[in-house]
Amino acid sequence: MLKRTMIAGVASLAAVLAFAPAQAQIKIGAAGPMTGNYASFGKQLKDGAEMAIADINAAGGVLGQKLALEIGDDACDPKQANSVAQGFASKKVVFVAGHFCSSSSIPASKVYAEEGILQITPASTNPKFTDEGSWNTFRTCGRDDQQGAVAGAYLAKEYGTRKIAILHDNTAYGKGLADETKKAMNKAGKQEALYAAYVPGEKDYSSLVSRMKQANIDVIYIGGYHTETGLIMRQAKQQGMAPVVVGGDALVTSEYWQITGDQGEGTIMTFPSDPRRRASAAKVVAQFKAKGIDPEGYVLYTYAAIQEWAAAAIKAGSTDGKKVAAVLKAGSWDTVLGKISYDKKGDVTESDYVFYIWHKGNYAEM
Repeated sequence: MLKRTMIAGVASLAAVLAFAPAQAQIKIGAAGPMTGNYASFGKQLKDGAEMAIADINAAGGVLGQKLALEIGDDACDPKQANSVAQGFASKKVVFVAGHFCSSSSIPASKVYAEEGILQITPASTNPKFTDEGSWNTFRTCGRDDQQGAVAGAYLAKEYGTRKIAILHDNTAYGKGLADETKKAMNKAGKQEALYAAYVPGEKDYSSLVSRMKQANIDVIYIGGYHTETGLIMRQAKQQGMAPVVVGGDALVTSEYWQITGDQGEGTIMTFPSDPRRRASAAKVVAQFKAKGIDPEGYVLYTYAAIQEWAAAAIKAGSTDGKKVAAVLKAGSWDTVLGKISYDKKGDVTESDYVFYIWHKGNYAEM
């Protein structure tokens, strides 16, 4: 009787296992602001990661193993980013595509370096991420000193006779970008009429707007994110100002127009040439659109980060972080963004920042 019960139990277990989903053997992470004011960017990273993993798994996975995605929500908070990084380490994640905010990527990278985890950010542009980084820091995007050089030269050339305010939100991204833009503009011979910081997350920027109005500001350059930029611009117009508003890559989300409405008309921003229009991305863009997803902003940058990591791991014959990092820096990688290669710091060897303008709810290259 006992023997028959044991046999039946083994058979039942076998049946359960037969119908249980196969467990992925390699865990990778995607981290960013999945909640909070900047959640639209977290969604961009998540969308890119999910599609990349689905495509890689459909093609056979990495080194004969399937990939599983772990999502980390840092809410663009440095302390939360550290918790996410530690959580990934405890789950034996071997690679992270993230984070979004530089203020999250920089501290998280220290944890990842200690834990042997390779990190490729699709969006963190502060130079310190790689300048002060370790063996594990890479990015598929450009840097603030590259983006700021383009923006600063443009402001000096196009608005040399007008009064310019440079604002920032005191974050690693926002202040870093504003300062690089200011440096380039000053070098080109143009001095700002006002340089000021604001507190992110506020709803009322009327006192800051009043300062700009009293200073007769014509052009506002904002180093910060789309939520505050949209509010500052709206409140400036409500006080009777008609400024030209210029920002950086953190305005590349349809949510900006949802905040501003028609008042966002004419906002200018810097971002690399539209990755959605590149021949290398055509197939993947079609896949996203078939799912009702517009792969704007950093969606394809996240896809590319995972795509090149997988190719490098296969070439290295290992998912060991240091081995994959060495292969990444030594090679050139075909991605949805085109061919990517890295310098010794982990920065892409080429960047192509251009200007976009918001018009009737959409943005396009100028």
